[in-house]
Amino acid sequence: MFRSFFANPKWFTWSIAGTALILIVTWYKVQLDVKINEWFGDFYDTIQKALATPNAVEFHEFLAKCITFIEIAALIIVIAVLLEFFIRHYVFRWRTAMNDYYMSNWHLVRGIEGASQRVQEDTMRFARIVEGLGVAFLRSILTLFAFMPILWGMSEHITELPWIGPVDQALVFVAILSSVFGTLLLAIVGIKLPGLEFNNQKVEAAYRKELVLGEDHEERAEPPSIAELFSNVRKNYYRLYLHYMYFDIAKWSYLQLSVMIPYIALGPTIVSGTITLGVMNQILRAFGKVEESFQFLVNSWGTIVELMSIYKRLHGFEKAIAAAKIAQSD
Repeated sequence: MFRSFFANPKWFTWSIAGTALILIVTWYKVQLDVKINEWFGDFYDTIQKALATPNAVEFHEFLAKCITFIEIAALIIVIAVLLEFFIRHYVFRWRTAMNDYYMSNWHLVRGIEGASQRVQEDTMRFARIVEGLGVAFLRSILTLFAFMPILWGMSEHITELPWIGPVDQALVFVAILSSVFGTLLLAIVGIKLPGLEFNNQKVEAAYRKELVLGEDHEERAEPPSIAELFSNVRKNYYRLYLHYMYFDIAKWSYLQLSVMIPYIALGPTIVSGTITLGVMNQILRAFGKVEESFQFLVNSWGTIVELMSIYKRLHGFEKAIAAAKIAQSD
């Protein structure tokens, strides 16, 4: 899955240089997001000034700030579109490298259960998930590096936390603790999901194989055998749905309640009137970015579970290739 792309000189331009390009452009996008955060602070301070004192802000001043946002946003849009276009090509090259490796060893593993599915569907799903999950993970890490210092600096405006009192750099610790709690909660609640997803791939592969054989052989894919195989599919899906139900209860409950955490943490500071609307907005956006970065596992757990099941299937496939090569050499 990895050596065929990153350790193959044929794919150097895409694997190494392409990864570096994605890293640099993503970092630049994060820096533009930092500029947006700064703009929000200035913009809301301007609104507060205008609302507090009529005609204290001229319309052309207000309009100029709106145009500044449009300029930054337009640049983000162009970069985001071009980056996504490049990433899709990058990931498909990765899939191509995997496909070339598996097909070069096809004669060794063609008899393995679900071999065709692993080469075609699993590599496709692996590439699709890596495209979304990998980029999201990279963006989370870079966002954390960019916004953590901002939140650290702006935490100086927070004089105390409710029920606790004065705490240095309070918001940073609140964001970390909130995210760690959510991650541990969902890891515990969803501990059975990877195994169920893996079993799901097995029963689906068995059902698909019988249908494929039934296309060429009349004696295969008979109603009794198909009914039994589909019954296994149905049972596994029902178990999966049950476990995802209480997982989703925990996930959505946590995500909805976590929205109020920064407001509650800022409560004493807000009611004391020691910060402006612009500073409060900057703090909330910086807190949200840091917490969102720490919540990567929380927001992506379902996709990670799917990727784990695909990894197990492809890893088993590669182990079979390695074993077949050893047996052939002996």
